[in-house]
Amino acid sequence: MDESRAQAVGGNHRRNKGFPWFRAAFFVMVCAGVGLLFTPIPGKVKRSMVEILAPKPVVVAADEEDLSRQIESRLRAELEEELERKLAAMKKEAEEAAKRAVANEASPAPAPVEATLGSLTDVRQLRSGIPFKTEVLVEKGGIASRERKEAESYAASYQLRVKVPAAAKSLAELEESNADLSKMLPGLPKLLEKAEVSSWFTKLYNNKTAAVRKEAHTLNELLTKHNFYDCETILHLRSEQGRRVFFMQAEMDVVSDGSDGDRLPTMPDEIVNSTHYQPFTSYGWAKRTRTPNPMVAGWEKRVVNGEKELNAPGTTAERKKWLRDRIAYLKRGIADLKGRSFLIAEYDPFIVIPVNLLTASGDPYAPKVGDYAVVVYGKKLYPCIVGDGGPTFKVGEASLRMARELNPRASPYSRPVSDLTVSYVVFPGSREAERGPPDYEKWRQRCHELLNEIGGLGEGFELHLWQDLLPKVEPPAPESGPGPAVVPEGQ
Repeated sequence: MDESRAQAVGGNHRRNKGFPWFRAAFFVMVCAGVGLLFTPIPGKVKRSMVEILAPKPVVVAADEEDLSRQIESRLRAELEEELERKLAAMKKEAEEAAKRAVANEASPAPAPVEATLGSLTDVRQLRSGIPFKTEVLVEKGGIASRERKEAESYAASYQLRVKVPAAAKSLAELEESNADLSKMLPGLPKLLEKAEVSSWFTKLYNNKTAAVRKEAHTLNELLTKHNFYDCETILHLRSEQGRRVFFMQAEMDVVSDGSDGDRLPTMPDEIVNSTHYQPFTSYGWAKRTRTPNPMVAGWEKRVVNGEKELNAPGTTAERKKWLRDRIAYLKRGIADLKGRSFLIAEYDPFIVIPVNLLTASGDPYAPKVGDYAVVVYGKKLYPCIVGDGGPTFKVGEASLRMARELNPRASPYSRPVSDLTVSYVVFPGSREAERGPPDYEKWRQRCHELLNEIGGLGEGFELHLWQDLLPKVEPPAPESGPGPAVVPEGQ
């Protein structure tokens, strides 16, 4: 990541005028920008990174290790994006401050105006979607040397009110999101008679409120109101035959991760060389061919660039520490890419479940990587699997392929469904004993069988038939010698 430098340039000032206030403000703003550049990673992310980056073996052999790698990748990408946004915003703010300083210097000084006493109220909506009301009360005080010592002379406070929602449970409440739900799933009313609100719904909103409490002092870094209320319900259902169902209603955000050299040997340069695109998903399997993963080239290039900067004479000790950690992470990832294949979000239909559910033990309703699932939206049902793990304070994510089927306008930067109108029907314990490349027809048939165990499909409805959209490639010529490195799969 590039380091930025901020320089404050000043001219000679006339002695009888002192240092103009607008230049002082500009100087303070630039200094604050420099300070931001060298501020340590926020504690929340830093602690997560320290935990995630504990030494790991190169061979990834278990679900939890797969998930740790995937979460590590996401945290890194999000951190880099956030720093880039802050740098751009800081640069823009400095440029605007410079323009204001020039304009103020050219304009005549206004006549002094007495401060208006009384209160002024203003209501605005923050970037995070939170209505924010401010009230400024101006009163007469004593002399400045006294008032500056009084804590209450210049003070502010605010109160953030958050209402934690209740889980939808009745058929009427669920059909507020989709009026055709019981027509498509005729066994649902019977299942709801003994439905239980999942403890994961409570844990989800506990995680959300904990995040809000922790970040309450930085209003624009709070969870947006939209993302706070992203889950309508999570229910535990069970048929008379014993088939368990993890039922969730939420919105749908987009995941665009994943790579597989066997099925997609080439990817666009902007993805291969991207520092944000993550080539892994939690669902992975041993490579079947010698065709290299296309993401390896980009990651190896980043290792070379990192080592070059590491050995440069001007690199600081703090930067070297970060680079060593980064290079080690990249090398672990390269080893994984050479031995394993992953789902490709642009082509494979899958959903994302919070990582704390995927790694939970002792809960028969908690989904696991590879479990079969059906997404219900509008009047259609889409078969898929649980393919990736996400944050513990957010639900409702699916692959780009799934998202575009629900809404052709969906993209990595635009969610397909913003309302809580998507139903996720997950069948815990249904994953295959051995992982392998996606077989869409097999997925469809298995989901049909699982739906039959909870009442089947309604008359006139059927599961979506996924088409293979991957570019057709010639099979690689057989080679002599040992085969590709095989990494044991975690089950």
